[in-house]
Amino acid sequence: MNHWASIIPFFTFSPEIRKVIYTTNAIESMNMPLRKVIKNHRAFPTDELVLKVIFLAIHNISKKWTMPIQNWKPALNQFTIEFDDRFPV
Repeated sequence: MNHWASIIPFFTFSPEIRKVIYTTNAIESMNMPLRKVIKNHRAFPTDELVLKVIFLAIHNISKKWTMPIQNWKPALNQFTIEFDDRFPV
């Protein structure tokens, strides 16, 4: 019950978007290498360095993504509708 406030926003998304979010391991497959990269750096002298390290890590992680996400097309359409101002087509 303590985490209910964090869960509720998830249900504001359309069913297509929710399905893509909870049926893929894309988030976890990105989190694990990010945690590893961050753990290997004991300290970050500046915020800019943190951003650079994370940017480069995400860039390297994305090179390994070869499998398409199931039901991506309907979710992509919903992303475009819902986030038209922030989502490039």
